[in-house]
Amino acid sequence: MSGLTRRRSPWLALAAVGAASCVALAGMGPALAAPPAPAAVVAAPPMKSAVTTASTEYAQRFLDLYNEIHDPANGYFSPQGIPYHSIETLIVEAPDYGHETTSEAYSFWMWLEASYGQVTGDWEPFNAAWTTMERYMIPQAADQPTNSFYDPSKPATFAAEYDHPSKYPSAINSGVASGVDPIGAELRSTYGTSDVYGMHWIADVDNKYGFGGSPGGGCNTGPASTGTSYINTFQRGTQESVWETITQPSCDNFRYGGTNGFLDLFTQDASYAKQWKFTNAPDADARAIEAAYWAHTWATEQGNESKIAATVAKAAKMGDYLRYSLFDKYFKKIGCTAPSCAAGTGRDSAHYLQSWYYAWGGATDTSAGWAWRIGSSASHFGYQNPMSAWALSNVSVLTPKSPTAKDDWSKSLDRQLEFYQWLQSAEGGIAGGATNSWGGGYGTPPAGTSTFYGMGYQVAPVYSDPPSNQWFGMQVWSMERVAELYYATGDARAKKLLDKWVPWAIAHTEVNADGTWSIPATLGWSGQPDTWNATSPGGNAGLHVTVVDTGQDVGIAGDYAKLLTYYGAKSGDAAAKSTAKALLDVMWENNRDDKGISTTETREDYKRFDDVMTSTTGDGVYVPQGWTGTMPNGDVIKPGVSFLDIRSWYKDDPDWPKVQAYLDGGPAPTFNYHRFWAQAAIATAMADYDRLLGTPATPDTTAPTVPTGLTSPSKTATSVSLSWTASTDAVGVTGYDVYRGTTLVGTATGTTYTDTGLTASTAYSYTVRAKDAAGNVSAPSTALSVTTSAGTGGDTTAPTVPTGLTSPSKTATSVSLSWTASTDAVGVTGYDVYRGTTLVGTATGTTYTDTGLTASTAYSYTVRAKDAAGNVSAPSTALSVTTSAATPTASCTVAYTANSWNTGFTASVKVTNTGTAALSSWTLGFAFPSGQQVTQGWSANWSQSGTQVTATNAAWNGSLAAGASVEIGFNGSHTGTNTAPSAFTVNGAACG
Repeated sequence: MSGLTRRRSPWLALAAVGAASCVALAGMGPALAAPPAPAAVVAAPPMKSAVTTASTEYAQRFLDLYNEIHDPANGYFSPQGIPYHSIETLIVEAPDYGHETTSEAYSFWMWLEASYGQVTGDWEPFNAAWTTMERYMIPQAADQPTNSFYDPSKPATFAAEYDHPSKYPSAINSGVASGVDPIGAELRSTYGTSDVYGMHWIADVDNKYGFGGSPGGGCNTGPASTGTSYINTFQRGTQESVWETITQPSCDNFRYGGTNGFLDLFTQDASYAKQWKFTNAPDADARAIEAAYWAHTWATEQGNESKIAATVAKAAKMGDYLRYSLFDKYFKKIGCTAPSCAAGTGRDSAHYLQSWYYAWGGATDTSAGWAWRIGSSASHFGYQNPMSAWALSNVSVLTPKSPTAKDDWSKSLDRQLEFYQWLQSAEGGIAGGATNSWGGGYGTPPAGTSTFYGMGYQVAPVYSDPPSNQWFGMQVWSMERVAELYYATGDARAKKLLDKWVPWAIAHTEVNADGTWSIPATLGWSGQPDTWNATSPGGNAGLHVTVVDTGQDVGIAGDYAKLLTYYGAKSGDAAAKSTAKALLDVMWENNRDDKGISTTETREDYKRFDDVMTSTTGDGVYVPQGWTGTMPNGDVIKPGVSFLDIRSWYKDDPDWPKVQAYLDGGPAPTFNYHRFWAQAAIATAMADYDRLLGTPATPDTTAPTVPTGLTSPSKTATSVSLSWTASTDAVGVTGYDVYRGTTLVGTATGTTYTDTGLTASTAYSYTVRAKDAAGNVSAPSTALSVTTSAGTGGDTTAPTVPTGLTSPSKTATSVSLSWTASTDAVGVTGYDVYRGTTLVGTATGTTYTDTGLTASTAYSYTVRAKDAAGNVSAPSTALSVTTSAATPTASCTVAYTANSWNTGFTASVKVTNTGTAALSSWTLGFAFPSGQQVTQGWSANWSQSGTQVTATNAAWNGSLAAGASVEIGFNGSHTGTNTAPSAFTVNGAACG
């Protein structure tokens, strides 16, 4: 069963601002006095012929899947070029119809096209995908017409969230204070507009419901309209499953629904105004930004950075607005435990976590003039994306333009990684999340509830039908981003999380020789994390996860393989690499069909199609007594209706007969679904495996072409500027070496360079060589002779030569240097430090430390002084320094932690192979000093004789690569004293 049957998409509870009828539900729609003529469907531009062959196995698999996804006969895209949620129309999960789409689908599409660019060098599809998203999923100015009335000092009016649909509509309550929106004015100033640049989460691509209202084309234009239309579903509390939703238009002009459209199903107010409203799913926007980061990285490696620069800049802009997800729903201070708690006045309302949604809306009547915005109080670990947070705060082309955005995302990166650590269970899985608004109304959490910066722990944040953290897919989606961060940056915090999570997941993964396979599906949770202490985090010995059942979710298996690929490529973990390969291979060999990769799903939940609301179960569609309305096709909305009653068109679906047979008492129906996101996940996993772990391609031995057109556009008495025409290369040019005569004077990544520190009225000869990533270097360009300008009485005197170069200290990997300051007629501005002939750094003072060196290796250093006029001194006397020898280390280390209570305890043991060779098996040994006894263990085979304890590897974790770790654990008993063991051995050798 797909995870999306288990995963609720983001919903917006309730908010209102200004006038009593200003309600923040979720949706969109422009203001029009009368509906315009139906808009014609704009067909997608014809797709140019895609690349069909690759030189390596997994890249070829990627291209095969890519072309199946793009084959019009398979039906993954609408006539407008919009990705459907699935090929099949009869499918009910977060989207309640297969030919709807989500921001999630768009974000996976960005990944797919980024991978296509990486494999083929063709970046047009990536740009085209973003353009389509911008046109059909990011509301246009006409769709959010009254944003200019938004007042950041009064962002929204409070309406409580409740745990069950039957408690709605929720009363607007202006007596609960909202805080100040600290980024609204900044965004308006930065971009010169009040419009929000973020995706709405769901759209009815074929206008199946009939609300109408294509982006920029009108509000509720009706069933005759063609093309995509913004809608919304979830609105009413944690217990509202997809089977209990009443789908409504994002722009509500009261044409459908009841007297007040659909608004009074959700909020209770004195009067109601026609309005537009949108909800953003932050994990989707963050995934799109994440894809843009990798696209930028891969295109840059190919020399194609400029081809996607404009699209990458749009991703940075999206990241600017995505900051709304980092704030409490009503901008209350973090740690709020009562409706009367203080309103935020700035960043004190920021939890810095990616929450479940942000939303915005306003009146359709431009003369009425009001608009609102909200963040979200609840944060699920599954929505965190530390990879995008890192990119938005560390990569210049992705850093948003707003002055405070970089700092916000830098803080969010740290806070997200803390959040994972706080929620990691004793076994390794990550628990649910936290909220700043207990019970949806800023209530007080029950006594003893664990907290994270004052936010209360929730085992199933946001929704509970089904529980939001029982689906293994949430684990995979979120931890994949952690793995990417670890791969891209080497972040030790990310590695620590993965070192514990990966063995736990692999232990519950099976790939068999007969083609059967399974991964975790449903998880169970017990206990809670320790209250967060940033200076001394707890070990969470009381927080546990169990794998309730396993299954074959092909989309999650694809993303799981991708996670393991990134982790394995960086850490060298053999189990991760082999499991990634096994999952990709078994699906390719056993689950392929003519449209992609799928597996048979039994949908017992389809028994809920005709459920009606009962007081016994609380299930079914809740409609308040006395409320009546109609859907665009005439279906009546009233108390006692079922999901099917207000979607009667499902009865015309070609797959409906087998559902009807099930409702009539037959067996549960089965389907082979082809979800867009799942196919994209598998395809991109193939591309990533090929790139990181696959068979290396034929070595690149072809040098770039020779640079041409070398010229000097300008010069001074002491400098010469050079430019040239770019070279080409079979893979990609990575840079250029610039020579003055036979001396290498510098390198450039672009096609310009300025040589400084020259002498006036002197002729110099220059050549340029191009180079690629494989180390191939072109022949030199045609030489260019340039004579510097005559001196004009300015400063042409170089500083004196630095003297006294010495090394006051060194390590195995670094050398510290110091020297006596130079003097200059005007003033020394800095020093260039050379290791041999390579410029390794600059200093404004008289010290410098060179790092990243090799132990027991001799290096030669010189230093040159420079001044503001570009004059550079002759080099200092060379200094030879030999780095220290590497410090010998033990071949293993063991970290032992225990959490005790009464006469029992739980111990966690982390064994690390610090040697240079891999272990094919391992046996850990230690002795208890106080008579303790092992009562139950996991992740190893445990035995005890007297005080001596032995743990041998399990079948799945015996291979321990150099530098790799394995975490095991046990429960034990003691008689009042629980002193930790003081010495450990692995395979008989003592550990450090």
